[in-house]
Amino acid sequence: MNSFSFTPCPSALTWENPPQAWKIEQQTLSITAGARTDLFTDPAGTVVINSSPRAIFSPTDGDFLFSAKVEVGFQSTFDAGVLMIYINAEYWAKLCFEYSPQRQPMVVSVINRGVSDDCNSVVIDGNVVYLRIAKIGKTFAFHYSLDGRYWHFVRYFTFGIADPVRIGFSSQAPTGDGCTAIFSEVAYTQTTLKDTRNGE
Repeated sequence: MNSFSFTPCPSALTWENPPQAWKIEQQTLSITAGARTDLFTDPAGTVVINSSPRAIFSPTDGDFLFSAKVEVGFQSTFDAGVLMIYINAEYWAKLCFEYSPQRQPMVVSVINRGVSDDCNSVVIDGNVVYLRIAKIGKTFAFHYSLDGRYWHFVRYFTFGIADPVRIGFSSQAPTGDGCTAIFSEVAYTQTTLKDTRNGE
């Protein structure tokens, strides 16, 4: 099944790259990425990978907040659960809960405008965090939270093009045999974020 409905999202989700496994249970989405899957374009131009499974949908017109509680079964370096923005293979962005080479869960963001701009943000104690994407006019903001109420700033950016975006969920296992990410407490709200820095 290439398209499916998920109650918290305003339109049907479509798979870009199939997952190894997935399921919906009690408004919780689980995505298992297969081995050596990722979405990344090395700035040096030596590596281009577009194999990670992602379930994406078209948001409603206007500004929005899109968030989820993300739990990841970390095993290998760069395993991650991801909220993402996807325009095409050249323009996309992902907010990741990722396993670092130091074996620490981290909030990581990647903005791709032809090549990837990769940035590590903060170490998280445990395998659960809340992630959020905000659209404000032509710009976007990434935040994370430990409790789903108080949000910390990660990134503020724009793509510089007017093409419509899709948003959604992904998991990845760039170096390992697979990774399962579980997305719960998913919320999509048509509203404008008042302050990108403090997340309110």
